Amino acid sequence: MKIQEQVQTPEEIHNYATIANYFDNRSTNAAAESFNANVKAFRAQFRGVRDIPFFIFRLSKIFA
Repeated sequence: MKIQEQVQTPEEIHNYATIANYFDNRSTNAAAESFNANVKAFRAQFRGVRDIPFFIFRLSKIFA
């Protein structure tokens, strides 16, 4: 019986490091995920963005 070696991609290595980071430091990216969800909801509310500088200004005022 031959044991196959598994080759890990950089993405897999990053995922393992992220999982290990939780157990080492008890840190997650939940805050970033929540902020991204809020930005998506804000964009959906206005059905697209035409004036990007004003959009960034509004985001900074609401979520900062």
